[in-house]
Amino acid sequence: MDACGCEIPAGPPARAGEVEEPATELWQVREVQLGLLSGALLLAGFLAGLAGWDTVGLVLAAAALLVGGSTFVPGALRRLARGKLGVGLLMTIGAVGATLLGQVEEAAALAFLFSLSEGLEEYSLARTRHGLRALLDLVPQEATVLRGGRELVVDPAQLVLGDVMVVRPGERLATDGTVRAGRSALDTSAITGESMPVETGPGQDVFAGSINGTGALEVEVTSTAQDNSLARIVHVVEAEQSRRGATQRLADRIAGPLVPGILIAAALTVLLGALLGDPSVWVHRALVMVVAASPCALAISVPVTTVASIGAASRRGILVKGGAAMEALGKVRTVALDKTGTLTRNQPVVIDVAPAAGTDREQVLAWAAALEARSEHPLATAILAASGAVPAAQDVEAVIGAGLVGTVDGARVRLGKPDWVDPAALSEDVAAMQQAGATAVVVEVDGHVVGAIGVRDELRPEAVEVIAGFRDRGYTVAMLTGDNHATAAALAAEAGIEQVHAGLRPEDKSTVVTGLRGHGATAMVGDGVNDAPALATADVGVAMGAMGTDVAIETADVALMGDDLRLLPFAFDHARRTRAIMLQNVALSLVLIAVLIPLALLGILGLAAVVLIHEVAEVLVIANGVRAGRAKNLPTLAASPTDPARLEGARA
Repeated sequence: MDACGCEIPAGPPARAGEVEEPATELWQVREVQLGLLSGALLLAGFLAGLAGWDTVGLVLAAAALLVGGSTFVPGALRRLARGKLGVGLLMTIGAVGATLLGQVEEAAALAFLFSLSEGLEEYSLARTRHGLRALLDLVPQEATVLRGGRELVVDPAQLVLGDVMVVRPGERLATDGTVRAGRSALDTSAITGESMPVETGPGQDVFAGSINGTGALEVEVTSTAQDNSLARIVHVVEAEQSRRGATQRLADRIAGPLVPGILIAAALTVLLGALLGDPSVWVHRALVMVVAASPCALAISVPVTTVASIGAASRRGILVKGGAAMEALGKVRTVALDKTGTLTRNQPVVIDVAPAAGTDREQVLAWAAALEARSEHPLATAILAASGAVPAAQDVEAVIGAGLVGTVDGARVRLGKPDWVDPAALSEDVAAMQQAGATAVVVEVDGHVVGAIGVRDELRPEAVEVIAGFRDRGYTVAMLTGDNHATAAALAAEAGIEQVHAGLRPEDKSTVVTGLRGHGATAMVGDGVNDAPALATADVGVAMGAMGTDVAIETADVALMGDDLRLLPFAFDHARRTRAIMLQNVALSLVLIAVLIPLALLGILGLAAVVLIHEVAEVLVIANGVRAGRAKNLPTLAASPTDPARLEGARA
């Protein structure tokens, strides 16, 4: 059901693998097509009347009425048959009343405006959901399982509890399980949001969609494909999308008491008029009152404001999926932010080097870079970027779950975790690195510790500015992450965030957001699959960056196509201004109705005067709505999300 009491087929919740493509162009929306046709017929009828072809003009106006009315009259009548009222019914009665009074052109104008507003709203809704194809891509098409002493390749749906999967380097896990043999490092960023690969070994739980590192694993299946971590994400997203889809919008909440009140008033007018005077006079007044109460301005004002506002935001790289999302964004008072990829760059860098006595920083980095030159671990990228020179290394070997060993300039070099390479005299430096939220690696040469290197996924440079801006505007800010508590607390303190929720799985993030919503409207900002349930649970989900996963962008109500966090406060400010304009238009529309109804009832205004006032009011609310497109408080950004000129535009 739409805001005005007309029906919009919603269909069942999307199921994995069954995705219905919505209309992607405005002209593809049926209501828009019929609305424009109605407007064209109405215009042609008006021109025919000016030319003196009154009969032709009347026929064209009647055709415009039928075409425009087809978008809302059938739905209004079906709802009436179920005992439900809406603005669509009031518009139907208004159009019929105007026709009975001989004002076919006015009835056609009502139908044209209303059908067009319906089309605009339907278009906004049709683009809000695209399904969960990207999530399904995380599950491999095949899984290798040990059965009867042999390796068999099966469909993941055929896995049963107790099966032992063989997961080779570079492969994704087909379902959740427990490691029984082997050691490796898993990329779990799509599931937990953990920025660094997670070392795993026998007895540790692993999750569907995780990418195996360099070691082979044997994993005992603990969840079927229908009930693993990814399936639970799908369930949460679908359930929350269904809940969100049933939420009434602004005009519908107003229409609830308005429509039955007007219908009762019209009926009482006819009844009492028939008892007290000439029935024909009071029937006429009742119909004029219904026309006066027809919320033309209300019907068109919110969609016009929405389209203007969304268009202005999209030109700045902020995609808002519909008027309900824009309105909800304007009401938000709590902002929950994912850490990895949202507050941080998701690009680890070296933040500290602690050389031992007699060794300098450059030499420590050079030894480490020599071993890391053949590694694809994210730590390797950070160390190589920080090192000026990369000596040649021989006989480099990876010790799964520990580090690297090799020979550099004839010396035996080891690089690895502090629990594998004892930091000895550098223990305090290593502890300080870990306290700062960094991953510490220790470098040893010929059995002697020569240094320690701290690598951390750094905050985006604008993060502190953005968080401070939110606090100044009165927002409550919280950070949600799958990272460990030490890393989360250190980065939160640096960003200026006091409320921290760490060590979260996707379901946990959804639960935390539900708790935050208990204190006021909440927006969740994230960029990955692991954020999808929280994005769907929040009053408004905001997906960060065009490089974010498709499922995050599809699930969210708002998508920031750039990766500059400064777009966030601009988006919130724009939404608040848009909502204020919406409320102004709604208030003006309601005041108009409140004034016209008694004047029509008392016979002070006739149908012609009521029509004229309605048309003037429509022009006013449309003009006011267009103001939402003048987004002066939004930055003008270049196309590239990382282009320096783009950042300068944001500062301007």
